[in-house]
Amino acid sequence: MKGHFGKYGGRYVPEMLIPALEELDQAYAVAKKDKQFRKEFTDLLRNFSGRPTPLVFAKNLTQKLGGAKIYLKNEGLNHTGAHKITHCIGQALIAKRIGKTRLIAETGAGQHGVATATVAAKFGFSCTVYMGEVDIARQRPNVFLMEQLGAKVVPVPFGSKTLKDAVNAAIKDWIENVKDTHYVLGSVVGPHPFPTMNRDFQSIIGKEIRKQLKEAEGILPDYVIACVGGGSNAMGAFTDFIKESSVHLIGVEAGGRGKKIGQHAVRFPSGSVGVVEGYKSYFLQDSDGQLQKTHSISAGLDYPGIGPELSFLHDNNRVKFVSITDQEALEAVKTLSELEGIIPALESAHAVAHAIKIAPKLSKSKTIVVNLSGRGDKDIFILTKAFKDKKFYEFMKNLVEEGI
Repeated sequence: MKGHFGKYGGRYVPEMLIPALEELDQAYAVAKKDKQFRKEFTDLLRNFSGRPTPLVFAKNLTQKLGGAKIYLKNEGLNHTGAHKITHCIGQALIAKRIGKTRLIAETGAGQHGVATATVAAKFGFSCTVYMGEVDIARQRPNVFLMEQLGAKVVPVPFGSKTLKDAVNAAIKDWIENVKDTHYVLGSVVGPHPFPTMNRDFQSIIGKEIRKQLKEAEGILPDYVIACVGGGSNAMGAFTDFIKESSVHLIGVEAGGRGKKIGQHAVRFPSGSVGVVEGYKSYFLQDSDGQLQKTHSISAGLDYPGIGPELSFLHDNNRVKFVSITDQEALEAVKTLSELEGIIPALESAHAVAHAIKIAPKLSKSKTIVVNLSGRGDKDIFILTKAFKDKKFYEFMKNLVEEGI
């Protein structure tokens, strides 16, 4: 059935949004077959975003662990510092085709918000980004960047004041302004066609991994590992390998700081099937279907739902899901920074941490590719607090005292 992955996906939205979703679906169907659209999209990825991103052999980390070879797909070297720019470029081109003049978005970690603000500036759209108050406090550098790019950042003060609440605020705006506004949904979630469209745009990640590893090793990877919030970077890395049965696909969720409700964002096995925010999938919810509180040190993984295609792949045992705690992610940031000179985003550090766990147990003939979905400079305030960096706090104190 169109827009579904098995029983998941679909389009569960207010009737007034159906025409906009139909228009978007039809425009995307035409665009993806249009040579001119594909040419423009590819050119922007190469000459604006900076693709292809490198596949880096983590020689020092591999030697330290003494097991499988580890490669890092460094999506943090995209313009704006994460994979998010890819589907933002794609959606901006579609929005331009259907005559929209305004872009809105939701963001947790801020990377999708920065990417949306960037393409809005590039293509001449006005832009509004919704962000939970909790996320604004912990991702202030990205808020500053969005504002410099000309976007209006709207704090969301209700609910848990995180990503799910920003999504609700963005959907409300879209309902009220659907005629001139395109909602640049930030992951492979939401009503059809967003999960399919964003997966297709992000699938460039897996295609590049296949080509680059073939050139480096002459083989397919044995394991592809990616962190999973909504799932855009994971589906980007996984899609090209779904039919390759020899490739193990592993999604890494946010184990947070404990197993109790509100301490993590682990949908498998803690979630159940429901319909939320326009689509059917697994969600962390109570018996009444109300979303439960979540926690992750990484704002981008602090989300109670997951993309419908990932739910389908989970049920069919094609993607294995594991979880990594806040502390393990922090340790992975330190390890990768000190051994490879790459500071990963806290989201990506979850994937790195799992690779660190399994690599020593695998033979040296095996190859792991970790998708580094973003770079860690956005997390500077979280990291300095977690690592108790007194020099940084002294620096900030001095700035405040100087009235800056």
